[in-house]
Amino acid sequence: MGHTLAEKIIARAARRDSVRPGEIVTAKVDLSMVHDSSGPRRHKPMLEQLGAKPWDPSRIVVVTDHYVPAFDAESAAILDLTRKWVREEGVDNFYDMEGICHVILPERGHLRPGIFAVGGDSHSPTAGAWGCFMFGIGATEMCGVLVTGEIWLKVPSTHLVRWTGRLGQGLAAKDVMLALCRNLGLGTVKYGVVEYTGSAIAALPMAERMVLTNMAAELGAQTGIIAPDRVTVEALAAVGVSAPDASSWQSDADASYAKVWEFDASVLQPQVAAPHTPENSAPVGDYPDVRIDQCYIGACTGAKLEDLRMAADILRGRKVARHTRLLVAPASQRITAAAAADGTLAVLTEAGAILMPSGCGACAGYGAGVLAEGEVCLSSTARNFKGRMGHPGSKVYLGSAYTVAASAVTGRVTDPRPLLAEKAAA
Repeated sequence: MGHTLAEKIIARAARRDSVRPGEIVTAKVDLSMVHDSSGPRRHKPMLEQLGAKPWDPSRIVVVTDHYVPAFDAESAAILDLTRKWVREEGVDNFYDMEGICHVILPERGHLRPGIFAVGGDSHSPTAGAWGCFMFGIGATEMCGVLVTGEIWLKVPSTHLVRWTGRLGQGLAAKDVMLALCRNLGLGTVKYGVVEYTGSAIAALPMAERMVLTNMAAELGAQTGIIAPDRVTVEALAAVGVSAPDASSWQSDADASYAKVWEFDASVLQPQVAAPHTPENSAPVGDYPDVRIDQCYIGACTGAKLEDLRMAADILRGRKVARHTRLLVAPASQRITAAAAADGTLAVLTEAGAILMPSGCGACAGYGAGVLAEGEVCLSSTARNFKGRMGHPGSKVYLGSAYTVAASAVTGRVTDPRPLLAEKAAA
């Protein structure tokens, strides 16, 4: 019997010929990532108590993205501690206020097919879009990794999620994930791996694939993963990473899966998740009377260059509704620069969008853009749990950047497809 891609990566990291689901193994870590919230302020005291130093600073990536820009004295102190720690420990892979960690990792060439990595954030599975096995861990486990360079894990089973067909106009990977949250349910793939495959997945650019692996966490999975292909190799080459062995990191044809799920992308409609869970998803037409106070395009899930361009496709020549505010927080400085260079930012700001700093920001309830009691927001982020984006009495709906932008124009939850059709007919 063959092996899944996840099993192959774990076996290599565990220095084993093979592994099977349920086995407990100790794996060598190729890369560890922490940010300002999960990083030095958490593990520095532990390391000092142990009298220990990081096992290999070259394999550690630190990103400031949660408390940036500093919005009070406490956040400024957290950032100051982070900056001092990386200097003291000689961590060269430090990205200060340059973007969100899950976007920075591939953007700066830290990912490649077949690596085994851990991150101090629950959305660390994002890296699986690049053929990596990466999952989130807490501060105590991360301290252990920083000291030893190893971590134990129970080999997870893999669920294969196959999407055939092709997404229609006005649809995006976010719609795929919201449909999966509804159809599979949160926690269905508990501690397992979601491997995405099929013609619809193969047609997606890397930024869209990252949405799928990122939100595998919402399904309860330990991680998500997509086998590398030509699109992966070309994207790696664009950031200076050579992947000559990418084709070897594939699941075997006779690999065993815990379950195989089949879906048709060609019949999918734009999805919107109602408060207070991504599982409350339904076609956008099910929400005809939801008035929106704030639209938010941001976070690792929803503010990559492709997301900004989706929004621009809707907003070009249009204006944001007077009673609605549209906030846009690009996921990295490089994305901001690229969007400025190709005219995307001009389209957004001319329509009335307010440009925000790169960082986790309002997605996680930090800094500017949080919600007041009773306010309603439609967001391109991954989560809409009660109180996540501000006051617990606020309401957050989720949708793709297409849907968020269309709703900003009308001031109500809106299907983006008619607005795109108007543009095509003009």
